[in-house]
Amino acid sequence: MAQYFEIHPDNPQTRLIHQAVKIIRKGGVIVYPTDSSYAIGCHLGDKQASDTIRRIRQLDNAHNFTLVCTDLTQVSTFSKITNDAHRLIKSLTPGAFTFILDATREVPKRLQHPKKKTIGIRIPDNAIIQALLTELGEPLLSSTLIMPDRERPLSDPYEIRQCLEHELALVIDGGIISDQPTTVISFVGGQTEIIRQGKGLAPMLD
Repeated sequence: MAQYFEIHPDNPQTRLIHQAVKIIRKGGVIVYPTDSSYAIGCHLGDKQASDTIRRIRQLDNAHNFTLVCTDLTQVSTFSKITNDAHRLIKSLTPGAFTFILDATREVPKRLQHPKKKTIGIRIPDNAIIQALLTELGEPLLSSTLIMPDRERPLSDPYEIRQCLEHELALVIDGGIISDQPTTVISFVGGQTEIIRQGKGLAPMLD
């Protein structure tokens, strides 16, 4: 049975954040809120937990996992970022964007796109996940919580609990939030392009 924490969206309770990070470090798979939708995440180095995410979402090996980071310093550790990409990401974050970048050796091969060797990067504008990341001290491996039989992410934490309470270690209730996807921007191959328009707006790329 998944634990269920109601965490204040603006002032996350330190005690609950600390407990949530302990669950992550022990290999637990969690669902948490972001600035665009609910997401499912686990410890970066835990293969069993990442396999659980693949199974829940029925993902194949070509899926681009995302590393959710606190800031650009973490981003540059796990991805190869050019000066132009650095400037653009800095101007758009924190925000509802996922950036596709070439992965560095710090990213386990099993998490990279098998052919392109890329990884997704997020710096979300959400107090709960930022508090989690600060306490964790490293990125969280993540994927949007879109179930195999749905086209949109789940947005109601109560529904998430009912649907996945036997699959997860923790559901973090940050309130009902939007089910909008992030805007995805690729920096691969020397090109900068929006490959999915979502909640985030990047007028400089129009």
